[in-house]
Amino acid sequence: MNDTQITEKLRAAGQLQLLRFYDELDDREKQSLKDQIIQTDFSYLSRFSSKDNPASRGVITPLKAMTLSEIACRQAEYEEAGLKALASGRIAAVCLAGGMGTRLGFDGPKGCFDIGITHPVYIFQRLIENLMLRVKSCGRWIWLFFMTSENNDEATRAFLEEHKYFGYDPSYIRFFRQEMAPAVGEDGQVLLETKSRIAVSPNGNGGWFRSMQSAGFISLLQEQGVDFLNVFAVDNVLQNICDPVFIGAVLDSGCASGSKVVRKNSPDERVGAMCLEDGRTSVIEYYEMSEAMRHETGPDGERLYNFGVTLNYLFRIPDLVKAADDKLPVHFAHKKIECVDEEGNRVMPDQPNGWKFEYFIFDILHILDGCLPFEIERNKEFAPIKNASGTDSPDSARELCRMNGIIL
Repeated sequence: MNDTQITEKLRAAGQLQLLRFYDELDDREKQSLKDQIIQTDFSYLSRFSSKDNPASRGVITPLKAMTLSEIACRQAEYEEAGLKALASGRIAAVCLAGGMGTRLGFDGPKGCFDIGITHPVYIFQRLIENLMLRVKSCGRWIWLFFMTSENNDEATRAFLEEHKYFGYDPSYIRFFRQEMAPAVGEDGQVLLETKSRIAVSPNGNGGWFRSMQSAGFISLLQEQGVDFLNVFAVDNVLQNICDPVFIGAVLDSGCASGSKVVRKNSPDERVGAMCLEDGRTSVIEYYEMSEAMRHETGPDGERLYNFGVTLNYLFRIPDLVKAADDKLPVHFAHKKIECVDEEGNRVMPDQPNGWKFEYFIFDILHILDGCLPFEIERNKEFAPIKNASGTDSPDSARELCRMNGIIL
């Protein structure tokens, strides 16, 4: 794309202000800004006007999960079917690893955080060791994809290479960057972080498929005969990845997706709950639920909105490809965004001064035809590391690892 085409791209998007300081830049800065303009998707901006009229939620009703007791009755059958799918190469794993360890007081990718006590044990290491168990049980390597971010891509690749991928065959590992979305001011104009750099932010956990598709990996997997993706968060060190029982149950259900869920510790636990919205799978956030809804029970005395999401999903690729033609709803986050003003002065806001665009992964569930909520044992499969201390912290994860016989 030449200079004229770059200018035309900005003019079409109504964003020529991004070249405001262009003549002040040196050659390196000019090229950097042009490269970023070429890579930036300005189509997000067409939906900015809808932020003031967010879509109201549809009719929310309960969605029954497959419970532990129901799973136990057919566990051997599900496991056999899941192992068969794994052995035939139909399943790949996708780790959403774009986050940094900032909230943990760690200056690096969250997956590089050390939770060891007597020796180093890294989050990435725990996840790969978990997946290695599946490799051994199905007798073949499983494709493993890491979604990184602009902030941690280089460090993530270098860390895993330095540690020789913790024994995983690197020929079955691929990396792709999460796409970035431009950040805009209150007037809908894209902000400049510096005179030579557009202000951008990750496009949310729902952007993983779009990013993976842009990297060319979906077509690669289809050529390899892979038709399901197990997508999971980086911060749960007890993730049971490519769980054959889970896979078998989803295959048997005929659903386009599956979601691992846990029973909520209490009605007020701050976790999104599986539900139906206008008859289609969805997630209702804890802050969206009324007090009555949190405590509502069915005929059996069980709370109706009692299964929280763990960010471990199984998606059928053909359905994802088909759904990609439908635009996911964009969510708008009002944030404090560091930028430069019209005179080029640095702005460090103490109040929200702009908007970021995000996709949410549960919106993908809503588009697809059916999702199986699959209950897991919290103490065996759910040890997220989100906070520096207290609940969902390194200390709580270490204790759960100890309870499961994992030596740290």
